[in-house]
Amino acid sequence: MVVDGRDPSAVQRAAQALRAGELLGLPTETVYGLAADAGNDAAVAKIYAAKGRPPGHPLIVHLADESGTREALAHFAAEVPAFAWLLMDAFWPGPLTLILPRRAGVAATAAGGQDSIGLRCPAHPVAQAVLRAARALGVVGLAAPSANQFGRVSPTTAAHVQAEFGEGLLILDGGPCEVGIESTIVDCTRGAPVLLRPGQITRVRIDEVLRAAGTDARLRDQHEIAARTAEAAPRASGTLESHYAPRAKVRLMDAGALQLALQDSPARIAVYARARLTLPAGIVHRPMPTEASAAAYELFAALRALDEAGVREIWVETPPDAPAWEGVADRLRRAAA
Repeated sequence: MVVDGRDPSAVQRAAQALRAGELLGLPTETVYGLAADAGNDAAVAKIYAAKGRPPGHPLIVHLADESGTREALAHFAAEVPAFAWLLMDAFWPGPLTLILPRRAGVAATAAGGQDSIGLRCPAHPVAQAVLRAARALGVVGLAAPSANQFGRVSPTTAAHVQAEFGEGLLILDGGPCEVGIESTIVDCTRGAPVLLRPGQITRVRIDEVLRAAGTDARLRDQHEIAARTAEAAPRASGTLESHYAPRAKVRLMDAGALQLALQDSPARIAVYARARLTLPAGIVHRPMPTEASAAAYELFAALRALDEAGVREIWVETPPDAPAWEGVADRLRRAAA
């Protein structure tokens, strides 16, 4: 059931449902989440079951932006490094998730049984209204992965969520997500900040904050430490090699290779590209925005729309090799894996 997220009575209804251990479709500025009380292991288990998500894959816990945010943070995190406070002060509320040491005995199911936990303070007004209302009822934080079947394309509208889970789920409609791709994830458990997943908040902006504060901490890249940090389970949500995938096979190629491939293209192909291409008859085409933020905003909706056209493959022009495009490039690489 989709209800207006701007309606205060709908927000209260949602908070009461969360306190009762039910699931909720929740808008954030990144994507829509499938939310439950992070402290209620039985409720969180419903998220894994509904998504078909393996239980060892951790979820991100969302916190309210209020005077008690630091207390809520301390409820979940055993410690917070100085550089993590700098990042929170700079980017919260916003699309940044921090991986912190988890306090023993708290939110074990939401953390996938790991000794760390991902925490975020979303910027969407409807998400914040629900978080504050739920906090008033004793719900400290909400576990909320993307509201889609595991590994598939993330939802950026309430209609996307309803298409995934049907009429039985209460969904707050907060409009299309402003950012359109999931949050940047920074691991703060290794003594230095490590980028696990790029997003709208780029590595350049993060390093600018760290440098401006005069700290010795510098953002490290996941690829620099990949060999040393190989783990049986993912450290953070959305970091599996294959993820965000439509039913159709996604292929990435540069504009030249794409044009060449189109000369002998099979039937039922869709093209999503920035370049001006000569397209054979029968090709489903959607232009990709030339600005990174606009491409991120529509990326998942575009993949869903092309998939729904019944194509067998989606050919996508490789994004530019630039910091602003890293989040889009990451999602497309995983979709094509």
